[in-house]
Amino acid sequence: MKPRKKVLEGIVMSDKMDKTLVVKVVRKTQHPKYKKLVEKWKKYYAHDAENRAKEGNKVKIIQSRPLSKLKKWKLLEVL
Repeated sequence: MKPRKKVLEGIVMSDKMDKTLVVKVVRKTQHPKYKKLVEKWKKYYAHDAENRAKEGNKVKIIQSRPLSKLKKWKLLEVL
């Protein structure tokens, strides 16, 4: 049985490249010492074949095979 691919939800930071998005994914974690919720975020480069998503849109991305040096995710849907 194949492992299921990861799906992440984030906001498009940049759509200036052709067929490529930069998606910011935010996750909340608790600080180990102070127990305060801290927002950590990471940028993912995603493939957008039809240039559907625009900057500021909320999107879902799915893990895929490496498409380039940085792109390892594909656009699943625009929310």
